[in-house]
Amino acid sequence: MSERIAEKLNDGTIKISGKVDSKNAAQFEKEVFEALGESKDSVTVDAADLEYISSAGLRVFLKMKKAINGDITVTNVSSDVFDIFDVTGFTSFINVSKKLREVNIEGCEVIGVGANGTVYRLDEETIIKVFAPGVPLSTVKEERDFAQAAFIAGVPTAISYDVVKCGDSFGAVYEMLDANTVAAVIKAHPERAQELGTRLGKLLKELHNTQGDPDVLTNMLDIYRQRAAGMSKYYTTEETEKLKSVYAPLAQSNTIVHGDFHVKNVMLMNDELVFIDMGDVGYGHPILDLGGTYLGMVRIGKFSPDAVEHYIGINYELSMTVWNALTEEYFGKENAETGRKLAEIYGEAKYALVPYIYTKFDEATRQKFIAGERKTGIISPDFDISHLQEYLDKIYG
Repeated sequence: MSERIAEKLNDGTIKISGKVDSKNAAQFEKEVFEALGESKDSVTVDAADLEYISSAGLRVFLKMKKAINGDITVTNVSSDVFDIFDVTGFTSFINVSKKLREVNIEGCEVIGVGANGTVYRLDEETIIKVFAPGVPLSTVKEERDFAQAAFIAGVPTAISYDVVKCGDSFGAVYEMLDANTVAAVIKAHPERAQELGTRLGKLLKELHNTQGDPDVLTNMLDIYRQRAAGMSKYYTTEETEKLKSVYAPLAQSNTIVHGDFHVKNVMLMNDELVFIDMGDVGYGHPILDLGGTYLGMVRIGKFSPDAVEHYIGINYELSMTVWNALTEEYFGKENAETGRKLAEIYGEAKYALVPYIYTKFDEATRQKFIAGERKTGIISPDFDISHLQEYLDKIYG
């Protein structure tokens, strides 16, 4: 009896292997539809062990397409087999993805560590961001897609190449020639903090003068408004309404926002500043970026100065030097203080959303956080936002 070509795995995936041609296409069809069973929903086909498929085998996919209501996704396809799907036009109506390249990072230099991954130097021309175990492939591909969308829009960011496999994790490979994070440069040369802070301000203005593609990027203002409303699970009605009121006056905009802008997420490459870590890129009001930057570079240091270096790679004193130079360049000297007050409000508002974002908090930690916010955070009665509209009008008109 011939070896099976197709079989159903425990997770519902149909695994196919070997070579499929006119000689065994009938067997292939029989086994595929046995594996498909009564299911008429979307189906995933793992083709990691598929060596070749002829037109006779492709016709089986056509029959599958007609038999189900959902999509067909073919994964882990070799380059040669992908070319067959592509040349014959099957990639236009079937989701076909190539098998991920395996990359060994053993011995590679670590050049940055973030909340959801670590960046390594692969060679002189490329870096790789290896995501934490458990981060799904879809998230990695989404970050790659966001980076590509930003690059096409004219944002200075690293060229993204491919998504790869690193042991039990996924990674994204980027072009990065002769580069290091701004944080690492400032740590090695603290005398450059003022200069690089000014350049970061110019870089952020350049980003905020760029329009994003709403069909690719996420509407970040909507996300923040939804999160603020969702805090009703944790805060009182009055506290939640105060938080929501911070986002209410912001106008919708297609402005690209980075989402996590600070000195560890910008690299100095051949003396050019280049964005990295594009997983939070979206479009929305630019103050959302300034609020996030305030949170990472200023707010954390107010309560725990030592934590700043752990988070962004430079000490609190240098961070404040960068922040003041950045905001003076971004808002202009005459409006810098007003801009910083606005950034503080939106940074504190973002911080107040932590229980909504980090759902893995245990109850004791969550209650401790909420108690702290009621004492010193934006939902505290003592935190004044009465001049918010005045500040917005002054800065954004």
